[in-house]
Amino acid sequence: MLRRAMLVGAVSLAAVMIAGCGERPATPAAGKLRIGIVAKNLGSGFFDAVHQGADEAAAALDAEIIFTGPTTPTAEGQIETLNALIAQRVDAIAISANDPDAVVPTLQKAMQRGIKVISYDSAVAKAGRAVHLAPSSDALIGQTVAELAASMVPEGTKGKFAVVSATPTSTNQNAWLVQLQQALPQYPSLEYAGVVYGDDVADKSYRETVALVKQHPDLAVIVSLSSVGIVAAAKAIEDQGLTGKVKVTGLGLPSELVGYVRKGVVPKFAIWNPIDLGYATTQVAARLARGEKTENEQPISLGRVGSVAFDGDGVGAMAKPFIYDQANVEQFAAIF
Repeated sequence: MLRRAMLVGAVSLAAVMIAGCGERPATPAAGKLRIGIVAKNLGSGFFDAVHQGADEAAAALDAEIIFTGPTTPTAEGQIETLNALIAQRVDAIAISANDPDAVVPTLQKAMQRGIKVISYDSAVAKAGRAVHLAPSSDALIGQTVAELAASMVPEGTKGKFAVVSATPTSTNQNAWLVQLQQALPQYPSLEYAGVVYGDDVADKSYRETVALVKQHPDLAVIVSLSSVGIVAAAKAIEDQGLTGKVKVTGLGLPSELVGYVRKGVVPKFAIWNPIDLGYATTQVAARLARGEKTENEQPISLGRVGSVAFDGDGVGAMAKPFIYDQANVEQFAAIF
């Protein structure tokens, strides 16, 4: 579930325009902007929350949001959606891609017509957009899960923790694990016991968690880098009668973890806030449409969320993942 490869550099907006007949130069948009926000698919609680954030930013920016997407998460559906937005002559398009490459020709057509194109959440290949706004970065994710694990070890003590990941070949989760390990010197209370792989399958993640607590009876924390794994680990800890003794944390979805938060199995966990993601995406799209540049890693304002600087590949990370606990999980569980 949680398979998002995370993370505008020295490239001008003109450089992303595709040369060709009929191309017209981009000019900063004046007046009320029209921004198309393309979801992977409609009817998703996650993207409903993105829409909410986009509308909030639009109100502050004097912009109109056209929130759209296919009914099923396919590249073909998004291409049809994109063509409709191009026909409407929107000022900017922001897309969470179902396929990073398949949508590129259509997005290039949009850029040829002076439409500013960005991707968010799930990236488009570099040739098809100006910039990509990632919800977070490998380093920020690794740092956040290390902080979460350390917060569950009583002050003045050392606690052993282990990681439940997806597959040994999962690019994003392996990168997060590396960053977690690199952050450990900042947290002397943590003792790393190792990693197991549940293959993003609930049953296997459950069995691997049970094996972990039997192999390490002094285990204090389990960190899961998979939204499948964290639910399976929480169930395993509860079934083993270890609630309160072994705490579970990591990356997951509020709707799937709210019960375990109530019971204290998962005191807190993290995932990016889709409302903030929609807000930040709209901020970037609007500012590029109005002529702001991204050269030399010049930061672009994200309004109430802060700012973002994009690297040489046009990729910028929004913020650390958002922390969910008993104070807010009920609210977000109703959203995604």
